[in-house]
Amino acid sequence: MKKYLTKPVMYTLYGVAVFLLVIGLFVMGRNTPTETLSEPFHAYNILDYINLPVVGGVSSTPLGRPYSDANVTIAQYYYDYRSSSEEQQKSIIYYEDTYLQSTGISYSLGGEEFDAIAVLDGEVIDVKEDSLLGNSVTIKHSSNITTIYQSIADIKVKKGDTVQKGMIIGKSGESNINKDLGNHLYFELIVDNISVNPEEYYDKTL
Repeated sequence: MKKYLTKPVMYTLYGVAVFLLVIGLFVMGRNTPTETLSEPFHAYNILDYINLPVVGGVSSTPLGRPYSDANVTIAQYYYDYRSSSEEQQKSIIYYEDTYLQSTGISYSLGGEEFDAIAVLDGEVIDVKEDSLLGNSVTIKHSSNITTIYQSIADIKVKKGDTVQKGMIIGKSGESNINKDLGNHLYFELIVDNISVNPEEYYDKTL
């Protein structure tokens, strides 16, 4: 004849088992080694996967525009797969039978020369002449923000100079890779080592 455990005994056994399980997990957790992160933790979100870093927290000064003349317009757009087909077409550079996606924006004043302006405080880390891209100036603004000015003429800064937001660093010029644009300024904004659309960052803190 089979003997069955009474309900009180069964409840007691279940309670002991659960208690031992909790104790075991606690001990394992205490003995698990912890790793020290070599770099600060970065919380990724959906914006990281569409090449648009999150705005906020690094610079308390809003990003200015690379020009001061209100009549300056966009001559060639930044290539963005989310933009309209018309803007995408106007963001393609055609040079020697090759199509290139523009990673910056070309600004124009109807062919007239205009001032190129520093968008934030920073340090000039490179000034060079390039027969294809035109003269260029690269400015480091913080640990994660860099700007590049190409097709720039009458450069007024040199490598190692410190610049302030709003300071004139040169004039718009020309380049061989974009001859059809005539006099213009090519401006590229790099945030966290990624070229982003400057138009989405103006007047915002980075």
